[in-house]
Amino acid sequence: MAGPCYLITHPEVAVDPGTEVTAWSLSSAGRARAERLAALPWVAGLDRLVSSAERKACETAEVLAAVHGLAWTVDAELGENDRSATGFLPPEEFERVADAFFARPEQSVRGWETARHAQRRVVGAVRRHTATRDEAVGFVAHGAVGTLLWCDLERVPVDRRHDQPGQGSWYPFDPVRWTAGHGWVRIS
Repeated sequence: MAGPCYLITHPEVAVDPGTEVTAWSLSSAGRARAERLAALPWVAGLDRLVSSAERKACETAEVLAAVHGLAWTVDAELGENDRSATGFLPPEEFERVADAFFARPEQSVRGWETARHAQRRVVGAVRRHTATRDEAVGFVAHGAVGTLLWCDLERVPVDRRHDQPGQGSWYPFDPVRWTAGHGWVRIS
């Protein structure tokens, strides 16, 4: 039987409109919060980490791995929904488009990957990493990734009201029963 697993979202990033979103780094505040995350007792119980290929997720995984000597791998299927059609959007515009992304999961909004496609991709990756091993795995990814996975775990429709309370949040889940242990918890 697989151990308890966790979905972890990267903390705050250094926003740089001139850089690809996938290449953004953690901000100093984000790095400090990743270090606080590493101090939580359940992190010490993880057997390994699997991270999105995006820099901010990899940097978060690196912090956790360094503190606990964890092995970690990258899986591009855990990447945030593909928003390359628009690239960087100013915050207010981004929030409007993200609202539409969640509200119409079967439709592409402004060329973004659909929520349904992203959900299938993410769920497939998580199931692949938990199917054959009895391990507690920490998945380091992104807000939409975590929300789409949580909706699948809880068997509820995709809806932004299930979104993380802010960057740098987590929740546990049972990969065998395929259910979330509880809702999002923000890294203090």
